[in-house]
Amino acid sequence: MRFFILSGSHRQEAQTLKVAQYVQSVLMREHPGAETHLFSLSGNPLPLWDEASGGAPDALWDPISAELQAADALVILTPEWGGMATPGVKNFLLNCTATEIGHKPGLIITVSASRGGSYPVAELRMGGTKNNRLCWIPEHVIIHHAEQNLNSPDNSPDLGKEDAMQRQRLRYALKVLAEYGQALKQVRASGVIDHKTFRSGM
Repeated sequence: MRFFILSGSHRQEAQTLKVAQYVQSVLMREHPGAETHLFSLSGNPLPLWDEASGGAPDALWDPISAELQAADALVILTPEWGGMATPGVKNFLLNCTATEIGHKPGLIITVSASRGGSYPVAELRMGGTKNNRLCWIPEHVIIHHAEQNLNSPDNSPDLGKEDAMQRQRLRYALKVLAEYGQALKQVRASGVIDHKTFRSGM
């Protein structure tokens, strides 16, 4: 099973990247044989997509595209900025094609410095997948008080209640994502997918 992890904060010192690295460690530790690729937008934004250019330059996008095509499942992480997902996450999804991520499961993880984080979940579920055909799974995770949580090893005796609960929820959601990853392989292999005739979603 191969997982592509997107850390969608543009900030150099991003709590979202910390969470993404924790997700990567859980996948490697608790899913034997799992392979992961973590791509971070921290200090590494892609050029803005526009229809005329067709997206990021090939030299920049081709290595990302290869990782996306090899992946069985995606984890998309975004902080909540002004009640929204970051521009970088939405720009990333605009660059993605159905060939790369179509009919693959995606897990949304949002990151908040306080008790926010729900608005980006709703925003991403509503948009960002019409043409690339990414399939958000029903589970999502919101990391509250990100600066105070996910800083210690899982076996630390000093984990607070919220920290422990969030770790448990992350592990559960990643297990569900892995099962969707296995199941949707059959959909992609079925022969019913026709992106040539039905290039765009409705």
